[in-house]
Amino acid sequence: MRRLTVLLAAALVSVAPLLQAQDAAKPAPPKPTPDVHIFNNGDQLTGQLERAAGGNIVFKSDMAGELTIGFDKIKELRNGSNPAQFALLRKGQPVNKKTPAPEGTVSVADGNVIVTPDSPSDNKDSSSTAASVPTAQVDLLVAKAEFDKQVSGKHTFFEGWNGSVTGGATLVRATDTSTVLTAALNLIRALPTVSWLPPRNRTTINVVESYGKNTSPGAIPQPAPPTPPVPSVTTLTSIFHTDAERDEYFSPRFYALADLSFDHNYAQGLQLQQVYGGGAGWTPIKDAKQELDLKADIHYEKQQYITTPVNGAVAATTPSVNIIGATIFEGYSRKLPRKMVFTESLNVLPAFNQAKAYSANATAGLAIPVFKRLSASIVTTDNFLNDPAPGYEKNSYQFITGVSYNLR
Repeated sequence: MRRLTVLLAAALVSVAPLLQAQDAAKPAPPKPTPDVHIFNNGDQLTGQLERAAGGNIVFKSDMAGELTIGFDKIKELRNGSNPAQFALLRKGQPVNKKTPAPEGTVSVADGNVIVTPDSPSDNKDSSSTAASVPTAQVDLLVAKAEFDKQVSGKHTFFEGWNGSVTGGATLVRATDTSTVLTAALNLIRALPTVSWLPPRNRTTINVVESYGKNTSPGAIPQPAPPTPPVPSVTTLTSIFHTDAERDEYFSPRFYALADLSFDHNYAQGLQLQQVYGGGAGWTPIKDAKQELDLKADIHYEKQQYITTPVNGAVAATTPSVNIIGATIFEGYSRKLPRKMVFTESLNVLPAFNQAKAYSANATAGLAIPVFKRLSASIVTTDNFLNDPAPGYEKNSYQFITGVSYNLR
């Protein structure tokens, strides 16, 4: 056995130089050649085409880095040996099953963008022949992998979320002791996540909590005549709101929706208000600077109240109210100079079977960028409940300042 092992080792040692010589004799694989960009004046750049938008291409040159070049300055763009794959979107022509976007390698010649699929299987929804589109009609060139992902809609649940986290606090330590804490989470997931495809669906989740505790000292006992001490008085404030909504678009401006919300407001004697509904929405204004949404739903609503003490002894219980009602919603957002964002919304909730059980709330906010993803936030909110618990006010107003962190 030992002799056999020695013979095998000797054979490997003798064969190894021969194998190395064979590997050295094999020609090295050819180095991929770059794309070649030729200007109208004959100058040339080598590199790789990255994308195109707004009448320009973005070309990553080996020597000059990333350059933005207008189509009108391009005489020719030749593909290298390993060109990138793109999808071409035309101006004013939405992408759908009837008008698929041509996909493949991209070259430019004689004022036209030519998209050539590698094989028929690379562009199943369109012709396997090259598509030639005048540069004036080209809206976007998008990487094929990103385009296919957005069109297919294959996203995990954790992809595509955007929004902000906000927190604020007010502390007073003096004769009175006061603590007010505010926290908010606002999430939105709109698919597709790009602006060059029509919207498919949208999911929003909002959670807001304001908690306050104020303690005032009792009366100081007097020595003459002697008076008993009065205990300190503690007042609590808790205002909580959460809602979720799912929108399904059947056109770029119209959508069906399902929504729910939960509210607790100690300042109005409201233990819990539950709303479950469905309806429709319309976006009459949507551009790069502003968006206006109008919505309406029909819903079931239940209001439960806090048990109210009467004369400090007997508890009076306000019965729960079951409501069939509606929500009429208006929401507006606008981008301001210096990347500030203004938002406002108004909800009115009439009741059909309990005329007095209507409610409303209005909110306005301003986000001011401070550093990278951090913003200063100013929010004012007014909640109105027409039938609060006995002894409570109908209105609950808040003015909140805090710091927000944008998720992306």
